Amino acid sequence: MKLPHPIPYQGSKRNLADRILRYFPRAFDRLIEPFAGSAAITVASAFYAKASRFVINDINEPLAALWMTIINHPTLIIKNYHDIWHGQHGNEEEYYYEVREKFNKTRKPEYLLFLLAKCVKAAVRYNAQGNFNQSPDKRRLGRNPQMMRDDILSVSQLLKGKTEIYAVDYAAILDHATSDDLIYMDPPYQGTGQTGGFNYAGNINFDSFMVDLFALNRKNIPYILSYDGRTGSKTFGNPLPASLNLIKIEINAGRSTQATLLNRQEFTYEAVYLSPSLVAKIDWRKAAGKHHHQPELFACYE
Repeated sequence: MKLPHPIPYQGSKRNLADRILRYFPRAFDRLIEPFAGSAAITVASAFYAKASRFVINDINEPLAALWMTIINHPTLIIKNYHDIWHGQHGNEEEYYYEVREKFNKTRKPEYLLFLLAKCVKAAVRYNAQGNFNQSPDKRRLGRNPQMMRDDILSVSQLLKGKTEIYAVDYAAILDHATSDDLIYMDPPYQGTGQTGGFNYAGNINFDSFMVDLFALNRKNIPYILSYDGRTGSKTFGNPLPASLNLIKIEINAGRSTQATLLNRQEFTYEAVYLSPSLVAKIDWRKAAGKHHHQPELFACYE
């Protein structure tokens, strides 16, 4: 069976999920995603039975509402998506903008799902007024309703009755975590997700985020952070303080799309950071194995 992914999302870690899950401890209370997005790690954790309780949070309220509907009312969102998707035929581009306008007025989750399935690069973009303003991908119709149906039902079966869903600032979620939990963080506003010229649904202050990471360390709360990366010699994201004592591991994400177009031999490496309390619970060297780029393992470890 393939890993279900009902919410298309730029920067999703779905294709790297199995390698990130290698660094999970054997037992913990809850998996917490404060920057959920497509919640790829949550879905993968449930799919591979790595966790049995989950917390999904995203400051983007319509996205949190979409997750609530997918998990708890799957038949409703399946029907709504089916009807919206089939309404576009013969008038695709204009129809997309009509749906976008409806979403900006109502914030209904079914409109957001269609927009994400149809917009350029599945990239969430909001303007200064907080309205979704991403353009459609004119080359495709968006995810087929039957495929969407299968993934929605699979995810609902995996997460229903096991998942808390919030739309609050990430710091409020971190405040309620304990040393028995595992936190996976993939901030959309940092690292490879930072392209400039757009708003997400909130902002993250680098210095405040660093303070939060130090607080997690003091509380011995284990976490995994997907933060930065590089393509060839080009790096993304501000460097993390070495005093956080994190293990940095680079995961080979494959040849970059741009490099392929230009016929260059450049690969993208995405970095994950392991907290000291997590490192104490796992054999991270064994988990890294031969699948990761080794020379950068200790870049943030003192």
